[in-house]
Amino acid sequence: MSKVTKYILLSGLVFILILIRFFEDFLFYDPYLTFFQNDYLYIDSPRREVLKLFGFTAFRYILNTLISLAILFLVFKDKSIVKFSGAIYGIAFVVLMVLYLYFVVNPRQEDYYLFFNVRRFLIQPIILILLLPAFYYHKIKN
Repeated sequence: MSKVTKYILLSGLVFILILIRFFEDFLFYDPYLTFFQNDYLYIDSPRREVLKLFGFTAFRYILNTLISLAILFLVFKDKSIVKFSGAIYGIAFVVLMVLYLYFVVNPRQEDYYLFFNVRRFLIQPIILILLLPAFYYHKIKN
């Protein structure tokens, strides 16, 4: 694959991540989008449908994961990195979703900040932002 093709594909994948973020209000059911935009530390948790919220959050996480794995493959061209990253994404999904559902079912104002950050890891490609420099550093060291 030529460098031009690689950069076009990478740009396209990053653009898709941007589109997911830009159209999140239309694509996903998430009453916490507006909740966390306001002064959430002093208001009550919004009404929500837990199963629907779980489904849309999982769907968004899976979309971000697939795109992130494709980006990692294009950058490093190493299937072992993609497999390892897939395992990290899988473990992170289970751990983060358990915490997320706990906070959704048991909303307490003193937990909102932690809930906000757990939710952020689920709906944004933060793990990709952590993995890219880690694998790059590992590649340079070897």
